[in-house]
Amino acid sequence: MKKFLKIVKSKLSKTIKSKNIKMNTLSKISNSAPLSFGEGLGVRKPLSIIKIGGNIIDNPAELSQFLADFSKIEGNKILVHGGGKSASKMAQSIGLEPIMIDGRRITDQPMLDVVVMIYAGEINKNIVAQLQANNTNAMGFSGADGNLIQSTKRNHPTIDYGFVGDIQKVNTALLETLINNGIAPVFCAITHDKKGQLLNTNADTIASELAIALSEIFEVTLNYCFEKAGVLTDVEDDNSVIQKINSALYSKLKSDGAIHSGMIPKLDNCFNSLSKGVHKIRIGHHGMLKDSKAMCTSIEL
Repeated sequence: MKKFLKIVKSKLSKTIKSKNIKMNTLSKISNSAPLSFGEGLGVRKPLSIIKIGGNIIDNPAELSQFLADFSKIEGNKILVHGGGKSASKMAQSIGLEPIMIDGRRITDQPMLDVVVMIYAGEINKNIVAQLQANNTNAMGFSGADGNLIQSTKRNHPTIDYGFVGDIQKVNTALLETLINNGIAPVFCAITHDKKGQLLNTNADTIASELAIALSEIFEVTLNYCFEKAGVLTDVEDDNSVIQKINSALYSKLKSDGAIHSGMIPKLDNCFNSLSKGVHKIRIGHHGMLKDSKAMCTSIEL
């Protein structure tokens, strides 16, 4: 009888211990923070990066409409802008003549002072103010702010571009924090070298490098918005939009001279971005942001 009671006691002890372990496990699970959709499953949240061209910036009514459309984009978003003609006009008004080579500005110290004032100052802050008026919680940045975009001064074998930056590093950790807290970053075309030097940097390239870096965290759609409906076979015909361009077609169009030279750096950036993880890229008028059926050019590998 004593032996039987000993066996029963042992089994009861094991059962109680097992139930306590299960209850403790359930308690830990119930008290832990709830997971958001897709968390822990490798699902990336969508992020829209939109770059606007100078012709939109130079047209106040067009810019106002674009910013209203941008504000209606749901979810995470980043805006990148260039400078339009304002920097050239300001430079000329103080006796500086802008120098361009292959569509890129030669930036000496006096010209750098102008582009920083116009890009990071007047244009960036006016865009942020208008976005705030549209109930978008925007914050304006250069690459120097929060060390968000670090570059090196361009070293070209034959051309001295002056204070022009080539991007080396994007601070994705800080950007992720800003985006996850409901901030819409607005980037101007100024970066820095982390040695105290500001650098004029191509806005298309900034958009591309942001998209590549953030593709490790988000599912990124990159939109290049300008005054045309997309990439054209005839720059005089706004209806000659090439609706899809893959790498094979791009090579052929380039060899045939069928693409305007000013579009080639943008398309090179597009294919580089897709090859490094960007989900989707479109080029066209900003109307495509609010109308999924609007004509535009989709870029595919």
